[in-house]
Amino acid sequence: MIPIYSMKETDRATIFARGEMGADVSGTVSAILADVRARGDAALREYTARFDRADLEDPTVSAAEMEEALSAVEPRFLEVLREAARRIRAFHSRQVRHDFVINDQPGVVLGQRVIPLERVGLYVPGGTASYPSSVLMNAIPASIAGVDEVVMVTPPGPDGKINPVILAAAHIAGVGRIFKMGGAQAVAALAYGTARVPKVDKIVGPGNAYVAEAKRQVYGLVDIDMIAGPSEILVIADGASDPRCVAADLLSQAEHDRLASAVLVTDSAALAQAVQAELERQIPLLPRAEIARTSIDNRGKIIVAESIEEAIAVSNEIAPEHLEVCVDNPFDYLARIRHAGSVFLGRACPEALGDYFAGPNHTLPTSGTARFSSPLSVDDFVKKSAFTYYTSEALAAVADDVAFFARKEGLEAHARSAEARGWEKDSNL
Repeated sequence: MIPIYSMKETDRATIFARGEMGADVSGTVSAILADVRARGDAALREYTARFDRADLEDPTVSAAEMEEALSAVEPRFLEVLREAARRIRAFHSRQVRHDFVINDQPGVVLGQRVIPLERVGLYVPGGTASYPSSVLMNAIPASIAGVDEVVMVTPPGPDGKINPVILAAAHIAGVGRIFKMGGAQAVAALAYGTARVPKVDKIVGPGNAYVAEAKRQVYGLVDIDMIAGPSEILVIADGASDPRCVAADLLSQAEHDRLASAVLVTDSAALAQAVQAELERQIPLLPRAEIARTSIDNRGKIIVAESIEEAIAVSNEIAPEHLEVCVDNPFDYLARIRHAGSVFLGRACPEALGDYFAGPNHTLPTSGTARFSSPLSVDDFVKKSAFTYYTSEALAAVADDVAFFARKEGLEAHARSAEARGWEKDSNL
């Protein structure tokens, strides 16, 4: 049963504890990365056979397989995927940045170029659940940014096939190439490249602990989106909230995995008790009841605050991945919310809207990193390059200042470089 704590009576360590993140898999991952780097496709084939029980001579998804998948997906779901993709595109299109040029001094041109990444790798989980939403949320911003090619990896089933809905989402999102592989070995293939799998510039997408650790270890050779921890939801709700809806929203994240965190912060002791009882009623009704039960019992908590203002302060300290604000006038509080990955406002805005359909990205900072990082966006798929142009006359006007600054830092060669164009009276060169 989910515990209930009082801000007045419970120590802060208990209130803000997040729990352990799971076993250390760094050694296992390091060995897999090194093996794939050394043996390439041969190692990938062995790992796919061992972990996914599929022996694939060629892991590439063919055009025929894509057509087969599209024909296998329920037509209504294809339409829902297309509508979700339209909404995601509409939102992320507003994030596009543009080049700029500054020419407000004679002989000086400054500027910034926004340059799309050439190739991005998208990891899509398999296993206990398939997430076509993750395909849309990761591939569509990359496409809007102008990335030349998106390469997707996802683990196959024992029959060597990919879930058709994953391939359908990839088709709708415009993914270029798809490979049947998963785990740390797939991250290695994207980071190092093999004869079949092209090396990418950045790896994005969620995965299990092995995938997260692999991304951590290859960062620097390639870029990554983030090190994603277990799913999190924090619901701020006042006493007028429906406990049935609040409990359902908490369970929407608890069913993800046993390490997921579901937290309610409320100013109503009565609502706290009602939600606690409602969770006990709803959990047994879920297909993933065992996972949700472990999450709620071990990672869940209900916190009773003195006011909604205090509830917001608690939320800002936790910095949750998903934050729901279940009150009548949520916009009155929005400016006070400092740290949250994505915010869902009002009583009719469940977090599931953001997972699938509303448009904002569902790849969000976890484990308190919302204090300093942001949801996945078009910005994640571009880099910026500055440029500078000075005429001889413009440089001559500032050369003395540049040289003076350089010498203050003890860098004589810098100073001489600024003075080397021939107009100084006493050149040292």
